[in-house]
Formats: sequence, structure tokens, C-alpha cells
Amino acid sequence: MARLLGVPVFLWLILIEQDWWALGILVFAGLSDWLDGKLARMLDQTSRIGTLLDPAADRLYIFATLIGLVVRDIVPLWLAVLLVAREVYMGVPLYVLRRHGFGALPVHFVGKAATLCLLYAFPLLLLGAHSGAWATVPKVVGWAFTLWGTGLYWWAAVLYTAQTRQLVRTVHSPGELKGAEPRP
Repeated sequence: MARLLGVPVFLWLILIEQDWWALGILVFAGLSDWLDGKLARMLDQTSRIGTLLDPAADRLYIFATLIGLVVRDIVPLWLAVLLVAREVYMGVPLYVLRRHGFGALPVHFVGKAATLCLLYAFPLLLLGAHSGAWATVPKVVGWAFTLWGTGLYWWAAVLYTAQTRQLVRTVHSPGELKGAEPRP
């Protein structure tokens, strides 16, 4: 919950150009996310609400960062549109899954890698937006992570779509498929 509450504060700090404070909140959010996940697995205390809120918090931080970076002209609007379009598109496979009695698919490794790339990319782009020779490296590395993350984000969408098609086909055929199971 603390990560979710930090999102509007984080966005506000980016918009008023308090980048170091914003990065501090982002680092705290990332470390608390890692620690929370590690402890939950170690103590075998995962929860349904945790599995829903964790990816939601990641997406909200990405979305908040995108808004701030677009408003400050650090990233172009087309990039934000491309990333938001992927999120909107992902509603289609989810709708199809639910219509056929399935829950959401488990998070794919490619999707995790995409999110990780974007969570690294945006703070680096924020640092790269400053003046000085030291800002060049974060800017270049940030754009590399941004391009890879965006590509992987859409590749994950393709994989989720293929998995959805495969599951829906099994509903209409007698064969079984490993993976998601219909909801009770």
C-alpha cells in the first residue's frame, strides 16, 4: 500500500522538477517491492490481493513517470501512446479469458523483463535530462532500456495473446492444455 500511496507524490515531485526526491521515492518503492516479494516467498505468505496490487503498483509508477517525462519533454508523446496502447490492448485478451471462464494468465518472464527494463529506463532518462557531461551516460543507457523495454512489452502482449488463443481453443476441443485453469 505504501508503494501505491507514493505514486501521486512521486508524480508531483517529477512535475515540480524535484528529481532527486522523486528518484528517492522510486528507489524506496523498488527496494520495498523487492523486500516484500522476497519475504512473501520465504515465509510462504503470498496473497491474492498482493498478486493484484504488485503489478498494479508497477504499472502506476510507469504511467506516472511517463506523464511526468512527457510533460517535461524528456520523452516524446508517441512513446507514451505506444506504452499506454499496449495496456489498453491487453484488456482484449483478459476480456476473452474471462468470457471463457478463465482468470488472468500468470505473468510471463518476458513481461517481467519488459517491466524491469522500463523501471530502469525512466529514472535514467530523468537523470539524463539534466545538463552536464555526467548526464550523457544515463541518457544513452536510459534510451537503450526504453527501446528494449517497449519492444519486450509488446512481445509479451503477443505471447499473452497466443496463450489466450490456445486456452480458448482447448475449451472448444477435448484436449487439455497446461497452464491456466477455468475459474470455479
